[in-house]
Amino acid sequence: MEDPLTSSSSSSTTVSPRKNLTTSNHLRHVESMAKLPSGAGKITGLNAVILGEALASEEDDLVFPSENFSRQAHVSSPQKYLEMYRRSVQDPAGFWSDIASEFYWREKWGQQVYFENLDIRKGKIQIEWFKGGMTNICYNCLDRNIESGNGDKIAIYWEGNEPGLDSSLTYNQLLARVCQLANYLKDIGVRKGDAVVIYLPMLMELPIAMLACARIGAVHSVVFAGFSAESLAQRIMDCRPKVVITCNAVMRGSKIIYLKEIVDRALMESAQNGINTDVCLTYENVSAMKKEMTKWIKGRDIWWQDVIPKYPVTCDVEWVDAEDPLFLLYTSGSTGKPKGVLHTTGGYMVYTATTFKYAFDYKPTDIYWCTADCGWITGHSYVTYGPLLNGATVVVFEGAPSYPDAGRCWDIVDKFKVSIFYTAPTLVRSLMREGDEHVSRYSRKSLRVLGSVGEPINPSAWRWFFNVVGDARCPISDTWWQTETGGFMITPLPGAWPQKPGSATFPFFGVQPVIVDEKGVEIEGECSGYLCVKSSWPGAFRTLYGDHERYEATYFSAFPGYYFSGDGCSRDKDGYCWLTGRVDDVINVSGHRIGTAEVESALVSHPQCAEAAVVGVEHEVKGQGIYAFVTLVEGVPYSDDLRKSLVMVVRNQIGAFAAPDKIHWAPGLPKTRSGKIMRRILRKIASRQLDELGDTSTLADPTVVDQLIALADC
Repeated sequence: MEDPLTSSSSSSTTVSPRKNLTTSNHLRHVESMAKLPSGAGKITGLNAVILGEALASEEDDLVFPSENFSRQAHVSSPQKYLEMYRRSVQDPAGFWSDIASEFYWREKWGQQVYFENLDIRKGKIQIEWFKGGMTNICYNCLDRNIESGNGDKIAIYWEGNEPGLDSSLTYNQLLARVCQLANYLKDIGVRKGDAVVIYLPMLMELPIAMLACARIGAVHSVVFAGFSAESLAQRIMDCRPKVVITCNAVMRGSKIIYLKEIVDRALMESAQNGINTDVCLTYENVSAMKKEMTKWIKGRDIWWQDVIPKYPVTCDVEWVDAEDPLFLLYTSGSTGKPKGVLHTTGGYMVYTATTFKYAFDYKPTDIYWCTADCGWITGHSYVTYGPLLNGATVVVFEGAPSYPDAGRCWDIVDKFKVSIFYTAPTLVRSLMREGDEHVSRYSRKSLRVLGSVGEPINPSAWRWFFNVVGDARCPISDTWWQTETGGFMITPLPGAWPQKPGSATFPFFGVQPVIVDEKGVEIEGECSGYLCVKSSWPGAFRTLYGDHERYEATYFSAFPGYYFSGDGCSRDKDGYCWLTGRVDDVINVSGHRIGTAEVESALVSHPQCAEAAVVGVEHEVKGQGIYAFVTLVEGVPYSDDLRKSLVMVVRNQIGAFAAPDKIHWAPGLPKTRSGKIMRRILRKIASRQLDELGDTSTLADPTVVDQLIALADC
């Protein structure tokens, strides 16, 4: 098969002004790591600490792995990484075939391991991996682990909303539960390729439902159980499911959410638009609501507990092609119709398992906890599929991370002896705000690796996470990836090289990130620009459901020949990557392109600032001005002097051109229940378009919006 790097390079010389597309130039940024035994380039004036020996301070450029950690790591040095990375981009077919062969395939794929066209000028965008190979991801998650002797190993520890409410399932027990649900779904007519919508909170039944769909070849579409009825209806109307799976209610902290009522409204709305769903399978979540209190529609609604336990605990596997659909996951519908990101089976399976293993340096003795909800891609790849494909023990948490107090996360870590903890910067910053005492009163000695996901983590939050939560002995896997990528794209590998607080570091195996300018020309060396990826990787999404034209226009038309991530990125002199946020979160002030994440990071470095969110607003002189929403540390009063101090921090760290025009005091920020800041709402408040705020029902606390409006002129 023709090497994609070579063919891409040769074709680009005649049709594009792009340059530097050869493998050797691409590797230049990581090859420099070989020049220092534990470094990543010629770094002068080095200030550094070593894991477990000292705290990371504001002056430290690097955090080195300890000799002991590196010695035991899957990737133990820059040289080992370079050896694996070089092969992954020079011989992707051989590299990924070797890894894929570790999984069970009913039939092996054909001679062509992968096919790709990422250049819209050459025809339809198309990506295929392991086509012709027959497998099943549920079988590889469960049966394969049981057959290897791990049937009695705990697969899932479940922690309920209320402390003390918990449960667990071994791999044997999990498989039995999955098979019962799979048999029921088959019995009501769900077949290979049919869609099933899952609208569940973080009960064990959520990953069970995902795996049951995968076992019979059905396509699951998990919708975060915090979306409004209107948002849920949009997704139902788009994928037309045979069944919707939900529960009657859930407790989030001290608040009850009536999920079944939301589903009822969504099903009514979709029916009014001609899309009828015949079955609503409802789990009775007894800790939140009793059966008798639940509104019911006879003939459509079925109680999970009444039917599922009656089905056999074994179920035949539906073997599917590697390119058969596995799941649909809709991106936010804040603007226009939601995008139904479609992932297929084989490549996604291989990629999510491999990224989990290496990015977290996973060992069979680890207890792993990812705080994400399965309604988002992180919950798909790194709560369910990635860990279970590796035979891991996973913690699933139903409740709120600060309920009943800000120490709940560390209580759970100690309870289950969690060794790998993966969460979002938003949660890190909110726990920072509550004070170190909520962390230090728990042991956390079991922790070995920390992880960050969802947005760039600012250096001061990174250092707090490292120093306080990890006791300066746990590396942080600060992962950059997207719903569309299926798995990690740029991430530290613990033990392989030193980390820079706030940097996602270097690309994962097989990933070829490039930074381009506005004309699509690749930029070498130290630079900033648009982050793109050339050549495919196994976990890449294949299309947008029912709208391939939108798929091509959104991701492949801006810079032909590349996948365009929509994110900005800087690369420093040592080759480290620094994500600067969405390109549409870049503010152009008097010709200066300023990443909102950069300004937010500067603000949060102020000792009295707990969290910040920055948006751009129209400015009659500058074109755009910088508008900052700032949440202060508990107990700190608002004052003009503090406002000036915050502006000065930004001026000092970035420059006068980046100084915020407005500091808007924010007791809290509008966030979804997964912790994502709804910047769309902040932009409307900043520009005083208060009649255009849109749907706020998905916010964890909708009252925050009224508080922000009240403080607009303070």
